[in-house]
Amino acid sequence: MWSLILNSFLVLFIPPLLFADGWKTPTREFLEHGREIFGLALALVVVTVVGIGFLIYWVVPGIPLIPAFALAAVLSPTDAVALSGIVGEGRIPKKIMGILQGEALMNDASGLVSLKFAVAVAMGTMIFTVGGATVEFMKVAIGGILAGFVVSWLYGRSLRFLSRWGGDEPATQIVLLFLLPFASYLIAEHIGVSGILAAVAAGMTITRSGVMRRAPLAMRLRANSTWAMLEFVFNGMVFLLLGLQLPGILETSLMAAEIDPNVEIWMLFTDIILIYAALMLVRFGWLWTMKKFSNRFLKKKPMEFGSWTTREILIASFAGVRGAITLAGVLSIPASLAGW
Repeated sequence: MWSLILNSFLVLFIPPLLFADGWKTPTREFLEHGREIFGLALALVVVTVVGIGFLIYWVVPGIPLIPAFALAAVLSPTDAVALSGIVGEGRIPKKIMGILQGEALMNDASGLVSLKFAVAVAMGTMIFTVGGATVEFMKVAIGGILAGFVVSWLYGRSLRFLSRWGGDEPATQIVLLFLLPFASYLIAEHIGVSGILAAVAAGMTITRSGVMRRAPLAMRLRANSTWAMLEFVFNGMVFLLLGLQLPGILETSLMAAEIDPNVEIWMLFTDIILIYAALMLVRFGWLWTMKKFSNRFLKKKPMEFGSWTTREILIASFAGVRGAITLAGVLSIPASLAGW
């Protein structure tokens, strides 16, 4: 039973969580800070995967390089919702929070796509080259976004058809809305593109395309409350499943440390602290670099980072809190991953 749940984790939990994130993302702020968001969500993810991947490879005994990249990829997504829950709503400046929310949405997708690439290479189902990986990433990314748009458009058409011929029955319409992220994900994966980005695109499209505005009022009200509840439940289930797995993970890790003469138990906890500190340091260094780059080369139209103080950069650096997507990604890694 547990094996089935863990093997299906990516399909069961990630599509609705990413769909909900896309649904809630403010479009105006997302487009306004597009350069900043993609600088963090794409470039920083690549830097994190490579830099932290090599660090894990060097400090953790016995872990091969590609699985180290997979672990770094799953650690790259941030969670602005988890952050606001920890520090309190409204405690982070609005200009920073808007960028962090957009980053959290997009680097969920880019981090998980990187994870899938690393797992595929580690399991021998894909041969890695820089050029090949770049072309493949562009193909699956653009294809995934288009798939999400198309599935959302088809949902809008079906919603109008149901309203015309079956009446405005909210229950049926909400069930179809609930199935939308799963349909987007599975259809995209079936045609060989990114189901993760398809779920994000479907969530961002559904509220901006006018589909929800044209929907009956009762359906809109129930849909908002239903999705708020479902998001809470799915987030809670991710942490619950991790908690149920944690004793076994700790026991296995401690037993492995006792068996291996080259590994001490204290080293495991030291590695955790070192990797987390490195994540914060890489994030701070990247934000500082983008600030300097903006002030020097983009004087006519500087990025938002150009006006950030050192304090604000520190806030954004420590705002890289990992949330449900990271946990879901960790639990989705196959136990039979080559070399582990």
